[in-house]
Amino acid sequence: MNSFWVFEDVNLFSMLCPHKFKRFKACHTFDVYKKSDYIYFEEDAANKIYLIEKGKVKIGYYNEDGSEVVKAILSKGELFGEKAILGENIRNEFAQSIDNTTSLCPVSVDTMHELMRDNQTFSFKVYKFIGFKFKKLERRLQLLLFKDSKTRLKEFLKELCTDYGYDCNKTGDNIINHPYTQKDIASLIGISRPTLNILMNELKEAHVIDFNRKQIRIYKITA
Repeated sequence: MNSFWVFEDVNLFSMLCPHKFKRFKACHTFDVYKKSDYIYFEEDAANKIYLIEKGKVKIGYYNEDGSEVVKAILSKGELFGEKAILGENIRNEFAQSIDNTTSLCPVSVDTMHELMRDNQTFSFKVYKFIGFKFKKLERRLQLLLFKDSKTRLKEFLKELCTDYGYDCNKTGDNIINHPYTQKDIASLIGISRPTLNILMNELKEAHVIDFNRKQIRIYKITA
């Protein structure tokens, strides 16, 4: 199942959010955004990372023709802007709130580096976390470039199962309780929402999946 503020045995929110530390608490505030507000744009200075307290954030960039490419849609408990830790000075992507009640915990790069210098084990976990995110993004971009729409959907469902799924003991089906709307999913796999509806219903009619607004059931394959 998806871990809330947790990467392996590290509680990211407890260890990263400055309001948890006495020396930062007095000057720390949460940033609040409404739907369609931008947290940062491409070419902005990369001087902070962000943890999502609540709401959802879209990460992406624009092609030369102005079309939008969505790299990730993140929700409660996730982290973004982390390339600033690795020395990125200028953003090469945008971050936009897609929820009316998005609340973020900003952490300056200097503060982050200070926390990492104080705890070598924590520093290793953070770098491992960043590597995992890059690997996941690379795989998704490969799917967008080289796979057809139905294959992209099936692979995305497998990814959802890893991040948000659990086995139902009674049936053996995989139950996925996820934070995405159909519009989110369509954006992430690079298809239109009507195309996604067609593909989802085809899989439903084939008795591969069942779904509602917040849950997808992947039926156990039987011989």
